[in-house]
Amino acid sequence: QVQLVESGGGLVQAGGSLRLSCAASGPTFSRSAICWVRQAPGKEREFVAAISSSGGLRKYADSVKGRFTISRDNAKSTAYLQMNILKPEDTAVYYCAARRASLAVTTTLPEYNYWGQGTQVTVSS
Repeated sequence: QVQLVESGGGLVQAGGSLRLSCAASGPTFSRSAICWVRQAPGKEREFVAAISSSGGLRKYADSVKGRFTISRDNAKSTAYLQMNILKPEDTAVYYCAARRASLAVTTTLPEYNYWGQGTQVTVSS
């Protein structure tokens, strides 16, 4: 079992930056693929970025490519999402999620087994 807690959200002006953190508990974090997902009001959850257990493979949604960077520190059982050049359309609740250990990284959201409670990101124009 993996428990995830997101932090780092807040209110920022367009063009600004935020770094989200996803702290995990449980013994399998270092063997689990992680993704970040967001949900804006009235919209479905949207894949943002994913990273393999080793950190060697990363995937991004086209809408954030070049602006967001996903990373992880397995020694700290924490994943990160560095968000730069934020836009009002990035406003959403951001969630991190983990797959069961030893499964490959994927952009398919139902294949992630453990989810955090989310952190609000609001970008003002």
